[in-house]
Amino acid sequence: MKKTGIVMDEIFLAHDTGTYHPESPERLDHIYRMIEGKGLKKDLHLVELREVRDEELLAVHSKDHIETVRSTKGRAQTHLDGDTPTSARSYEVARIAAGSLLRCVDEVMEGGIENAFAFIRPPGHHAERDRAMGFCLFNNIAVAAHYAMKMHGLKKILIADWDVHHGNGTQHTFYENPRVLYFSSHRYPFYPGSGYFNETGEEKGAGFTVNVPLPSGCGDGEYDSVYTSILAPVARAFEPDLILVSAGFDIYRLDPLGGMNVSENGMARLASIMLELAEEMCKGRLIITLEGGYHVEGQAMCIHEILLRMMDKAPHVPVQAGPVEGFEELIEKVAEVQKSYWPQIRA
Repeated sequence: MKKTGIVMDEIFLAHDTGTYHPESPERLDHIYRMIEGKGLKKDLHLVELREVRDEELLAVHSKDHIETVRSTKGRAQTHLDGDTPTSARSYEVARIAAGSLLRCVDEVMEGGIENAFAFIRPPGHHAERDRAMGFCLFNNIAVAAHYAMKMHGLKKILIADWDVHHGNGTQHTFYENPRVLYFSSHRYPFYPGSGYFNETGEEKGAGFTVNVPLPSGCGDGEYDSVYTSILAPVARAFEPDLILVSAGFDIYRLDPLGGMNVSENGMARLASIMLELAEEMCKGRLIITLEGGYHVEGQAMCIHEILLRMMDKAPHVPVQAGPVEGFEELIEKVAEVQKSYWPQIRA
């Protein structure tokens, strides 16, 4: 059995988004109760919490943005944009969320654990350098990637983002950086409006952003095709030292916001692909962080299946049934756009 770390603490329930907001503490409450109820906690390593330092945040965010989020401390409710409310402890919780993901990086890189899943909130992949948006305050995964390169000397990091929404903040952070390959599969057109095929990076980062905009209704077969036909060959050519995953469970078939059709087995299949790539290229070093996902029972069931694979307590899920007829055209479009950077992509 593999040693898998988790970030799990009631502090993350203290970020209060208000009544009826989809990004609610209930999301984590269901995950935590699932871990306890399924008897998984005894076999999981609890990663120590810590607050992110200002200098670590400044690798991704402006000083003004940090001060804006800090200004919400102690205030019952502040709206940083139409979708992104904060409560009295949200600033504190956001700092612990980002910092605890950095502890995951430390423990994975130092060999104390083989992989990790950070069950944290608020999520992060929409947060831009100078603004909060889309339920996100600080860009947790972008901060973690910078930290891994600076503190652990990593040369190349793969960030895979399967949230139903494009991770605009993460893309923009690394758009000119050839050391971070950002791969995103997402519904398009959809919030936040970015993530089209031709967004491939700029300057030295040209080719190190790979976007796969998907129509609504995609399920297990389509996602399997995207991750085996596009991500896998690109990842093998890139040869990352660490793989980070922005895991959004709003692609789950019952999610009220996503409009996709991925089953519990399909989510486990995505995790299996990422685990196999990590084992092949970077000594199994894989860190997953929670992004979206708003069907709380379904999200918890999906995470149960993923944790079993991370711990090596269940076999990796094999290749799914093929995609619906006509989906090959999308693979061909990605291959055409990326051919000068990643000729390994084949429809």
